[in-house]
Amino acid sequence: MTLAIHPGGLARRRRRTLLLCLLALALLVALTAAGLSTGEVSIPPLTALRALFGAGDGGDVLVVQQFRAPRVLAALIAGAGLAVSGALLQRLFRNPLASPDVVGVTGGASFGAVLLLALGASQLLVPLAALAGGLVAAGLLGAFAWRSRAAVGRLVLVGLAVQSGLAAAVNLMIVRFPAELASSALQWTTGSLYGRSWTEVQLGGGAIGLVLAVVLLLDRRVAVLDLGDESAGGLGLRPDRDRLRLLLLAIVLASLAAALTGPVGFVALAVPHLVRFLAGPPTPATLVLCALLGGALLLAADLTVLHLLPVPGLPVGAMTATLGAPWLLVLMIRQHRPTNRSPR
Repeated sequence: MTLAIHPGGLARRRRRTLLLCLLALALLVALTAAGLSTGEVSIPPLTALRALFGAGDGGDVLVVQQFRAPRVLAALIAGAGLAVSGALLQRLFRNPLASPDVVGVTGGASFGAVLLLALGASQLLVPLAALAGGLVAAGLLGAFAWRSRAAVGRLVLVGLAVQSGLAAAVNLMIVRFPAELASSALQWTTGSLYGRSWTEVQLGGGAIGLVLAVVLLLDRRVAVLDLGDESAGGLGLRPDRDRLRLLLLAIVLASLAAALTGPVGFVALAVPHLVRFLAGPPTPATLVLCALLGGALLLAADLTVLHLLPVPGLPVGAMTATLGAPWLLVLMIRQHRPTNRSPR
């Protein structure tokens, strides 16, 4: 009976996921048009889209291509990377609270980027420094929790401790900075899309796109690991090695996204939950949906702080942190809610 039911249910789930992906893509196009057309100089959406490709009035082309498009694309790329990284971490840890900002990865990326700025190195090296910092944070987490196979709640506490310690180190460096460097380093403590350049977007977008493609190709391995270490080993995988490889990919994604935006929270934590609610169990298609909704969420948050809130200059990280704090609290309460079921 089970075999007779599954094909129809699987087909319905695939159609629903495809429809959700198309809706998310339409939302992305609408948000992109809004991001390119709104600002101090208002440009009609169709004119802004044409200006993106160099057509139309020279002034419109300048505003869209040099000021608005890099910021919009940075939000889309970083949001996609963060969402997929969060989905991957939650599956690997089997922990709905796991995300790059909770377990300390984005804090490590910020530490690496700010340290590079403190040393006076070129900002073109910021993505590499952020990646190195994310790997250091992941190493600290692994040293304290992974090998000891800490419980879910303890793993989150260790990650929060790592994140707090790295944030304190970042703040100390900023206090010691010369005044001319403090403002450029401050974005790594708040999360900001201000002043993104085409060089950053091209480098970060190319790297994140490459890692996303690898993650999609390895999704079958993640699905096998979901069955448990014994089953995965019986199917020919080496669970520890494959899990470490996928964990490194998640860290790389989060670190590269942080190199574009700074430590933006909430996106990596919330989007995988939303996708599971809308589309059901994870598949390669739901990873694509995660990427689309992650980009849409970060861009929507940035447009909100730019045009809807009365506080000028508010970084997008402040907006996402405001949303993320109560979300994390609700998840932790649900995670540790006692059950009244008695064992039989």
